[in-house]
Amino acid sequence: MRAPVPLLAVSLFGWLALAAAPSHAQAAGQAVEPADLKNLSIEELMQLDVTSVSRRSERLSQAAAAIAVITQEDLRRSGVTNLPDALRLVNSLFVGRSSQRDWAITARGFAITTANKLLVLIDGRSIYTPLFSGTFWDVQDTMLEDVDRIEVIRGPGATLWGANAVNGIINIITKRAADTQGGLAVAGAGHPLERGFGALRYGGTVGESGHYRVYGKAFDRGPLELAGGASADDPMHMGQGGFRTDWGEGKTDAFTLQGDAYDGRIGQALRGDTQVDGGNLLGRWSHQIAVGSDLDVQLYWDRTHRLIPDTFEEHRDTFDLDLQNHLRAGDRHDVVWGFGLRRTQDQVVNSAAVAFVPSRQSQDLYSVFAQDEIGLRDDLHLTAGAKLEHNSYTGFELQPNLRMTWVLNERRTVWGAVSRAVRTPTRLDENIEFLGAGQVVLTGSTDFVSEKLVAYELGYREQLRPDTSLDLSTFYNVYHDLRSQDFSPGGTLPIVLANNLEAETWGAELRGNFQPFPWWQWHAAYAYFDKHLSIRPGGSDRFGGLEEGNDTHNRFTLRSMLDLPGRVELDAWLRWVDDLPDPLVRPYQELDVHLGWHLKPSLELALVGQNLLHARHQEFAAIGAPGEQLQRGYYGKATWSF
Repeated sequence: MRAPVPLLAVSLFGWLALAAAPSHAQAAGQAVEPADLKNLSIEELMQLDVTSVSRRSERLSQAAAAIAVITQEDLRRSGVTNLPDALRLVNSLFVGRSSQRDWAITARGFAITTANKLLVLIDGRSIYTPLFSGTFWDVQDTMLEDVDRIEVIRGPGATLWGANAVNGIINIITKRAADTQGGLAVAGAGHPLERGFGALRYGGTVGESGHYRVYGKAFDRGPLELAGGASADDPMHMGQGGFRTDWGEGKTDAFTLQGDAYDGRIGQALRGDTQVDGGNLLGRWSHQIAVGSDLDVQLYWDRTHRLIPDTFEEHRDTFDLDLQNHLRAGDRHDVVWGFGLRRTQDQVVNSAAVAFVPSRQSQDLYSVFAQDEIGLRDDLHLTAGAKLEHNSYTGFELQPNLRMTWVLNERRTVWGAVSRAVRTPTRLDENIEFLGAGQVVLTGSTDFVSEKLVAYELGYREQLRPDTSLDLSTFYNVYHDLRSQDFSPGGTLPIVLANNLEAETWGAELRGNFQPFPWWQWHAAYAYFDKHLSIRPGGSDRFGGLEEGNDTHNRFTLRSMLDLPGRVELDAWLRWVDDLPDPLVRPYQELDVHLGWHLKPSLELALVGQNLLHARHQEFAAIGAPGEQLQRGYYGKATWSF
C-alpha cells in the first residue's frame, strides 16, 4: 500500500498549530468557545447513547454492532454542506461522487451509483426508492445545523429494519424542536462548486408543552469538470422548506409532527435539466407504559417526482405504518417487537430509451419482528431476534440474527454477530427495458429472486485512557443470488437480469481517537476490503460481475480539531482512497481545512477550503459514463443566531 503523501504535511500543520495554541494552563483559565459549542471529550464520545442497533437507547461503547456516530460538532467543523459529503466522516463508508447528482455510497463493498444494499433513514422515514432499492442522494437534504447526529451501522440490520438493510444502515436523526428555539440564519458563497447558499430557521413554543420550528433553505452549486478541464454542464439548484412540532416531551405521552417539501433542477450536458420535487409528512406518538416499557406508533407519507428528459419520468407515493413495543420481561430480558405495513405506488412515463413495463404498479410490504436481549451474566449479553417480511415479488422472507456482547470491564467490550439479510427485487430487476436501434437490449426478469447474505462479524472496543479510544471491526460475508447480466440463450440479445453471481467479501475497519490536550483532538481511521466474485455454472454475465461494484481495497482518514485563543477553530481533514479497478480510477488524496471564528456567542464566521491538494480529481466512474472530476474550491460562511 502506498502511503498518503500529504501525511507529513498534515503533521507539520499540527505542530505549527500546537506552537500557536494556548498552554494547558491557559486553556484551563479561559473558555476557548461557548459551552454549547464545546467538543465532546473522547470519554464522552464513548458514552453516547445510540438507538439504531436495537431500536432502543443503549451506550455506544457496549453496542453489539460496528457503529459510528457523526455528531453535530463533526458536521459543523468539517465544513461539509450536504449529507453525502457528511458521510465521508465515517471512513468505513465508501463515498464516491461521479457527477453533480450521482454518488456511489456503500458499506462493505458493491459500490455503484445505484447501490442497493444500504438502508437510509431520516427521523425514522425510509428514503430508499423501490425503483432500484437505493437512494437518490441528490434530493436528500435538511438543515445540517438541525441534525443532532448520524448513526452509521456497517453490517446487516435486517432483523429490526427489514429487507435492504443488508450491508448497513444510515440513520439521520434531527434535533427536537425544543432544542432549536429562536432564530438561526446561515449565508455563504464560494467558488467553483458552492456558488451560493442560505438558510433561515425559527423555533418557538406552543402552549405549555409544545415546541415548533420552521425552516427554509436554498443553494446554487456549480458544475463539475471533465478530465481536460471543460465544464460537465451539470449545475444544480434546489430549494427546500419544512417544519417540526413536538408536544408532551418528558411526559407519559409525546407526539411529533414534521414535514418537508423540495424543488430543484440539475443540468445535463446533452439534454434538458433533470427536474426533481417532492414532499413528506410524518407523525409519531410515543407512550410510556412503565419504567423500561414504551410504545411507539409512526405513520408517514412520502411523495417523489423525477423527470429526466428523453429517459424517464416517475411519480411515486409511499404510505408507511410502523408500531414498536419495548418492554422489560423480568430481570434478564429486554424485548423489542413490532410490525409494519407499507404501500408504494408509482406511475412511470417511458421513453424511446428506457421503459418500465407495466408503467403503473402498486406494491405492499408487511412485516413482524421480535428481538430479545438476554442477560446471561452481568457482563455477558445474548441478543436473538428475527423479522418475517412479505413483499410483492418473492413472498415471505425470514431475516434472523444472533449477537453476543461481553463487557470485560468499563472500558473494554468484545462483540460478535451472525446475521441473515436479503435484498428484495425491485422494478428495475423485473420490469426494466433498455431500448436501442428499435429493439430491447436489456430486460428484467419475473424470475428474479432476492439476493441473500449471511454475515459473520467480530469487534472490539477499548478506551485505553480517558483521552484515547480504539474501535476494531472485522467481517466475513457470503452472498448468494446476486444480480447478473446474462446473454440470452445462444449469446444473443437481449441481455437478461438474473441471479447468477456469488460473492465472498472480508475486511477490517479500525478507528482511533486521541485528545492530547482539552483543546486538541485527533481522529484517525483505516478500512481494508476485499472480495471474490464468481459466476454460477450456466451463467454468462457479460461484465464478469464488475457491474455489481467497483471497490477500493484501502481507505484512510485523519482529522485534527484544534481550539485556538480568541474563540478561533482550526480544523484539517485528510482523506486517502486507493484505486478503483474497473473502470479505473487512480488513487487520490485530498485535504479540507476549516477556519472558524466565534466573533461573539451569536455570530460565527468560517472560511473553508475543499480538495486543496489538486486542481481536480476523480472519485468514481460509472460504466459507460464520462469521468467527471471535483475541483479545488473554497467558500465563506456566516451563521447568526437570534
